Amino acid sequence: MKGIIQYLQTKEDIQTVLDGVKNGLKEQLIAGLTGSARSLFVSIVQQSLSQPVLLVTYQLVQAQQLYDDLTALIGHDQVHLYPVNELVASEVSIASPELRNERIESLTAWTQRKSGVLIAPVAAVKRILPPPKYWTAYQLHFAVGEEVEIETSLQNLVNMGYTNQSMVMNPGEFSRRGGIIDIFPVTEEKPLRIELFDVEIDSIRYFDPDTQRSLHTKEEIVIGPAVELLVTDEDLLAGAARLEDALAQTLKYMKTSEEKETITEIIKHDIDRMKELEHFSELAKYANYLYEEPASLLDYLPENGLIVMDEMSRIQETATNLDREEAEWHSSMLESNKVVRDHKFSFDWLTVWNQATQTRLYMSLFLRHIPNTNPQNIINLSARTTQEFHGQMHLFKNELSRWEKGNYSIVVLAPNEQRAHKIQTILSDYDMEADVVSKIELPIEKPMITVGNLANGIELPMHRLVLLTEGELFKKRVRRTQKKQKVSNAERIQSYQELKVGDYVVHANHGIGRYYGIETLAVKDKHKDYMLIKYAGDDKLFVPIDQIDLVQKFVGSEGKQPRLYKLGGSEWSKVKRKVQSSVEDIADDLIKLYAEREAQKGYAFSKDTELQREFDASFPYQETEDQLRCITEIKQDMERTRPMDRLLCGDVGYGKTEVAIREHLKQLQMVSK
Repeated sequence: MKGIIQYLQTKEDIQTVLDGVKNGLKEQLIAGLTGSARSLFVSIVQQSLSQPVLLVTYQLVQAQQLYDDLTALIGHDQVHLYPVNELVASEVSIASPELRNERIESLTAWTQRKSGVLIAPVAAVKRILPPPKYWTAYQLHFAVGEEVEIETSLQNLVNMGYTNQSMVMNPGEFSRRGGIIDIFPVTEEKPLRIELFDVEIDSIRYFDPDTQRSLHTKEEIVIGPAVELLVTDEDLLAGAARLEDALAQTLKYMKTSEEKETITEIIKHDIDRMKELEHFSELAKYANYLYEEPASLLDYLPENGLIVMDEMSRIQETATNLDREEAEWHSSMLESNKVVRDHKFSFDWLTVWNQATQTRLYMSLFLRHIPNTNPQNIINLSARTTQEFHGQMHLFKNELSRWEKGNYSIVVLAPNEQRAHKIQTILSDYDMEADVVSKIELPIEKPMITVGNLANGIELPMHRLVLLTEGELFKKRVRRTQKKQKVSNAERIQSYQELKVGDYVVHANHGIGRYYGIETLAVKDKHKDYMLIKYAGDDKLFVPIDQIDLVQKFVGSEGKQPRLYKLGGSEWSKVKRKVQSSVEDIADDLIKLYAEREAQKGYAFSKDTELQREFDASFPYQETEDQLRCITEIKQDMERTRPMDRLLCGDVGYGKTEVAIREHLKQLQMVSK
């Protein structure tokens, strides 16, 4: 792919754009770009200019496609995705840990390297962020042989959103035991163990949180924040003061005492938590009050940075809709007396955009005027997506002949070397010759096949260049390699917000009761939130929020209400002992059953064939880790001679059918033999 980028860099129209950036033109319009041609153009700009690029698009789906294309063109190290949900209500109230961690990782890498491309939907540009100096300050560097100020580092971890635990198990936790500091960064798959000799770092190594066994070592590591909202104690106190003023102004517009009492109770509770320097989960909605000068993503782009807008007209349309939706949501919250007047959950689009000072490139499909822009250079690159042949090689042969007569350089992109040789064989069967090469140096006289991957093919008539993918040739869309999630299902924290008042719950030590909401109690002059659970009679149990792992939602027969237990009684203990005894009896029976089955011989299926592998690869969506694990384990079971004992479970829409079809094909292949 590098040779393709280098070839296009020399073309006059593209060079005009690059020279315009170097010569200080503030705005340029590049028309005629569609599909993967946009990604190709951005990769040329990034490779030609040594400056960070912020690529803004109109929605998260388009941002993901650009990310996939650009990683194939210039590599994962140079491309970062900043994913944000377009719905402000969802983003404020239901923060996805996966998206949060990916944003933290991307922003950290992009700001540290001061290069590469950060891709973000327009909703991300509207987000309220801490000033960039916070993000720079809260990057902890540890290196073997260096001395460390232990107490300062531990306090910095707290300020960065890490929680102090006796043992590190989940991302965002740290612990200290003598000369050992364990930290689980949200951007890493495994926690880190830093061993000290007095105040000098003796070693840095990853370890398995379950077995505590050491893995590979590191010479140095940079640990970024565990949360996006970085605040100091001073910020919390200042935020509380600003929110108090906003509450006072809001109360002036309220007429009834009931309305005033409702909003005061809600907002005053959060103000008190700020004054107590508490980092509570709902703090993000008050981001506008926490900083004297709140920042946007554009503030993280240096003055010499470049802003590339993917279809500016659609970006402005989306941003306007987001502004309107937020205003409507704020009005509904204001009517419910849950927020103060003039509360902002994000920046107004025009406000933040008008403050941008960096150089801008506008990519557009059509050559037309874009509102609120004043391009000083306009270029039409004239790119189009290639037609799809759906495996009809005679049609492709005719089109190939047309391209060859026009002296086009024709490059076929294959996802891997194996597929490249497969495509070469298919073309050869239809008397079309093409060489498989590892590097491309354009122009070329005959078609070439190389390893690469784009969402769709590109034809550039002015530059006599055609890039084709398997999608156009065979209607075979190649799945992208998905970034491994740092947060597994087991690491997702269950929130009390999932419970509704009146739900039946089970406490590990006290049995079945009913949940009646959250109450704030003062204990030793400190306010803390507790879950209120009512049991038989007038018994009440207050469970601290940090002990929510002891409480589970009751799951029983539909329509059947469980009997409540009494606190302090022995009944729950008797039930647990009875259940344990029953489980042990069932276990004995199962041991006997499985011993008998183990002695029997079952039918062993053969290993996967090439047909099976091609069928598996044709699945258009990226499998989840759980799907891949189930597929592998089931196939391993089928290839053994012992009888198979496995039950595949999952909710509707979680991919059970996809797993089953693959295993069914394995059976059909055996029958056909």
